Amino acid sequence: MPEYVLGHHLKGEGTRLALMSQLLDPMHRRYIDALNVVRPGAQTLEVGCGNGSISAWLAERVDPGGRAVAFDLDLSLIKVRAPNLELRQGDIVAGAVEPGTFDLVTARAVLHHVADAEAAMRNLVASLRPGGALLLIEPDFLPVSVAEPAEVRAFWGGWVAWSRERGIDYHIGRALAPRLAAIGLTEIGGAAETAIYNGASPWADYWTQTITELRDGLLSSGKLNNALVDTFRACCADSNWWTQTIACTAVHGWNPGV
Repeated sequence: MPEYVLGHHLKGEGTRLALMSQLLDPMHRRYIDALNVVRPGAQTLEVGCGNGSISAWLAERVDPGGRAVAFDLDLSLIKVRAPNLELRQGDIVAGAVEPGTFDLVTARAVLHHVADAEAAMRNLVASLRPGGALLLIEPDFLPVSVAEPAEVRAFWGGWVAWSRERGIDYHIGRALAPRLAAIGLTEIGGAAETAIYNGASPWADYWTQTITELRDGLLSSGKLNNALVDTFRACCADSNWWTQTIACTAVHGWNPGV
């Protein structure tokens, strides 16, 4: 089974995922609510559920009579439990989850890590019931191309080059809509949101934690050096530094069925 670049076994991964939930869950819940498919009795599937925060919220929303399935390569960081919350370990590239079943299928920050994103998207769509909705949220690192100062821009250039070698696509967000259209979803729409943040903020803390866990691999790749990493970390600690990093791209579509 594939492994994450930042494995759940790492010492700080639970804290980092909790911070990601704090930063991204409100947006994720808002886009789910806008689809108007999650109600008592509904069946939902979250792929790449991480610490389970969205799946736990979905379990509350579909009760009574509904079911929320939390699906991931590694379920070790999910501490929440509920009678209608089902934890399932697996790889979405390998196949659909209960084909033709779910009212909502959603995945956040998953596809950019997947070697065969096309297969993963087809399996996500195949998990939908006729008339069900798919919601994907993925990054587009376009904002880093104008980051300031120049050293931060160079840092992100090295980061993207390193990630590309690891099979990570930090620009996949812009490709979601045409790929879903090619698979056959209808009424496709979406939006991109970019957080503006400063040093010593939760977003800056998130990146500091991420860089700390990945530093050795980044340096050994030759794509970054200590000076660029240290400059970026210093900016993340400086409350007078303001920046943007990710255009979080949320795209939805509907399964027309047969």
